[in-house]
Amino acid sequence: MRVRQIMTADPACCPPLTSLRDVAQLMTDCDCGEIPVVDEQSRLIGVVTDRDIACRAVAQGRDPLQTRASDVMSSPVVTVTRNATLEECCARMEENRIRRIPVVDENGVCCGMVSQADIARSAPVHEIAGVIREVSRPSA
Repeated sequence: MRVRQIMTADPACCPPLTSLRDVAQLMTDCDCGEIPVVDEQSRLIGVVTDRDIACRAVAQGRDPLQTRASDVMSSPVVTVTRNATLEECCARMEENRIRRIPVVDENGVCCGMVSQADIARSAPVHEIAGVIREVSRPSA
């Protein structure tokens, strides 16, 4: 099975100067916990997660109207391609302990997202268990 078969295509993305309030609204509107940050050519340059907002902005008392996606985004970003296998995708998520992974095309343009939920709906049971176990492993 290939990533393109299970990914959520065309995820909501934002430019780096988007306010955190607008990023959070995108998350609410799209029922997701991660928004890819893209440049003018839609190339992936970072991601903002709900945790980034909580830990890098709210916990530090930053104003969500003045703080930008680029101020709190995680970068560089771990990605997979549309043609990666499900096993390759799961391995990348496990080794980096991430719950979501952006999908990029040959030009680095963000074209999809794979989440644990996508894997849970599509993967064999042993693959699902491995991803959840490894991604949820406590930090050292």
